[in-house]
Amino acid sequence: MLTTALRTLRTRWTTFTGSFVALSLGVALITVMGLALASSADAPDRAPERFAAAPVVVKGRDTLAVPTPIGDRVQRLAQPRPVPRDVVARLRSLGTVVEDRSFAVRAEGGPADLVGHPWSTAAFAPYELVAGRAPVAADEVVVSGDWARPGARVRTGGGTVRVVGTVAGLGFENAVFHTDARAARLSPRSLQLVVDADATAVREAVRGAGGVTVLTGDARRYADADPDRDAEALTAMNALFGTAGGVTGFVSVFVVASTFAFSVAQRRREFGLLRTAGATPGQLRRLVVTEALVVGVLASAAGCLLGARLAPKLAAWVAGEGLAPRWFTIGDHTWPYHLAFWTGLCVALCGVLAASWRAGRTGPAEALREASAETRPLTTGRLLAGAALLATAAVTLVLALMSDPGELLGRKTYISRPMLLITAAALLAPVLIPPLARLIAWLPARLPGAGGTLVRENAAAGARRTAAVAAPVLVTVALAGSLLGATATLGAAQATEVRARTAADFLVTPAGGTGFDEAALRRLRAVPGAEVSASASSAVYVLEDGVALIRSDARAAEPGPLAATARLPLTAGRAGDLDDDSIIVNEEWRTHTVGERVDVWLGDGTRRSLRIAAVMAVGTGDNGVYVTPRNAPAAPVDRVDVRLTGGADADTVAAGLRRAVRASGGEVLSRDAWLRAAYPETSRTTRAGLFLVLGIALLYTGISLVNTMIMAASDRTRELAALRLAGATGRQVLRLVGAEALTVVLAGGLLGALVAGIDLAGMWGALKLLGVPAPSVAVPWAELAAVLGACAALAALAAVVPAGLSLRRGALEQAAVRE
Repeated sequence: MLTTALRTLRTRWTTFTGSFVALSLGVALITVMGLALASSADAPDRAPERFAAAPVVVKGRDTLAVPTPIGDRVQRLAQPRPVPRDVVARLRSLGTVVEDRSFAVRAEGGPADLVGHPWSTAAFAPYELVAGRAPVAADEVVVSGDWARPGARVRTGGGTVRVVGTVAGLGFENAVFHTDARAARLSPRSLQLVVDADATAVREAVRGAGGVTVLTGDARRYADADPDRDAEALTAMNALFGTAGGVTGFVSVFVVASTFAFSVAQRRREFGLLRTAGATPGQLRRLVVTEALVVGVLASAAGCLLGARLAPKLAAWVAGEGLAPRWFTIGDHTWPYHLAFWTGLCVALCGVLAASWRAGRTGPAEALREASAETRPLTTGRLLAGAALLATAAVTLVLALMSDPGELLGRKTYISRPMLLITAAALLAPVLIPPLARLIAWLPARLPGAGGTLVRENAAAGARRTAAVAAPVLVTVALAGSLLGATATLGAAQATEVRARTAADFLVTPAGGTGFDEAALRRLRAVPGAEVSASASSAVYVLEDGVALIRSDARAAEPGPLAATARLPLTAGRAGDLDDDSIIVNEEWRTHTVGERVDVWLGDGTRRSLRIAAVMAVGTGDNGVYVTPRNAPAAPVDRVDVRLTGGADADTVAAGLRRAVRASGGEVLSRDAWLRAAYPETSRTTRAGLFLVLGIALLYTGISLVNTMIMAASDRTRELAALRLAGATGRQVLRLVGAEALTVVLAGGLLGALVAGIDLAGMWGALKLLGVPAPSVAVPWAELAAVLGACAALAALAAVVPAGLSLRRGALEQAAVRE
């Protein structure tokens, strides 16, 4: 059996080339993904950065720990607490104490991620002056890097400053150093400090101060900004690679299965002759499986070798693009190779099982008859499987809409859910694609000449060939429409929610990250014709089911101005009923009945029992909760909504608002301008993941299209010869072949668009049930057109080139060859 399989592979090598390339590429990608996942399993502890030379760092309470029956549940506080004043006084008696401050800085011509610090903390990194001197006056700064030189004047959100010195950048931040006094004015709250004293004495001094931690050695990294960013980046990267690996497996199984199925359909005459010669059905099945086994072993081995070469390049790319930490490299792991090799082998065998069963289940006479005419393009098993998957997709969608519509908005859900519909449509392609192809060719068939009629009838008669060409196009178009459409629809829904909530005519935002101070707020409230609602970002925490500590983003605002400048999506209660003893929640909360009380922890960790004053719709999940400023202690005002009153002139009020924030720094935007700036954008990691998935799908589609067209060309030699003998010119035959390919690709694209439309309709229904005002479906027409155009170009080229080579021989010679 092995000898026969090897001879078949050698004779029909063009038939198996596509399967070999698709499978080896899939194994290579799985190898790359596996090596990346193995290398990112454990993030090495990052060394201290800003405080690498600091003796001892004392940090205020920045986490909330709530005991539960299964252990403490921990969340990071939205408003960390500073080190208590009495503790600071005790520490000063031990040695020099330097208070640290960090705040965002906006500077013309500077990096977008500038962060400000007091100059006295520069020595703890350590930063060293390379030019100029230390700042002395309030308008003097020292900057890191070379974006500004000593003597330059730079306009910032807090006014114009003069660069008096530069320090060499250390790679982890772009810093601006002010004098200690100026930094304290710009950022009044200090959350951590450096103590030049013995660590044991420092720990004794802070004993009994709840939540205060003493950091020494490598633990000083927890005083750096976002010390867990490496682990978070690796988690996002693992999700990216995991998704890409899953789609790779799905598409590779699909391509290999369709290729082997079409190959078996082409070889019906060969199998019929073998059955007539005495071969049993089991022998035919073993022959097909052995062929797949040989292809699988060779392709898996080649894929592992290719993956070993590609993995370091991928690691360098994701690190360079900021999708992974700078230190990320591929480690020395062996299990990804085993996983990829055996997965590739299993994919080859799984892809050929259905084809091998079909090869051996017919008798000799039936096999010979089916070699000339396709009497059953769709088997009963495939029909039942497709119908079952279609029913499963419909039932799960309905159940999700009835029980938890918000589940349909999750990234994992809108990536995985379309797979059911795509698989069902691909299984049913032999009965769905031919009618679509006939419909597409209906108008050309009505035109003078026989070309349109031939295109229509050929596409309908060769159901297996038509389905084999259309199915990969269906998969790619459906994936592109579902994934890109889902992210665009969700983004549009979030923008719609923000637009519906915002009733203000102007919005004012601070220039830096410290918010507006009281003086700036008084000046804003004094602007004639302006009703001002100042709000701050915070959070509240609630324990659900006794074991899950859930964080909800919150905005703190006074109830009267809030009701005047915002249109909250309320389903019960009134925004004006909010007070210091109440909270506005959304329907996602376990307790969401107006008048009931709920135990929460505020942004600084304070526990409160608050009455529910009103309830909002869930929406896309960004509605959050609302509290009064008293229940968001230390939260800086980061947004001011302004509503015109008494017929005030908009330009006059805008000018007054700009004058009010000129001293402290701030930006005044109209409602439309603010909405454009606040439009939600897909994260870089998600965007990279989507395009990686679609790139894989498009690559596989190209392989499948070219392979299927080349395989089909060998079977159409007599057909093309008959057209030549009937009087068709070579160009007419080539146009006919190209038109057939384009018709089938368009049919696959339409079916894929239908699948994507059904999937997006489910998301639209979820948004409607969640209370999103007037949700709309965002269809990525440009991307779909690009994908369909690429598929059409590949299919036409793969169809016309083999046909053109075949036409180089005479018509009689072509017919004789096939006889």
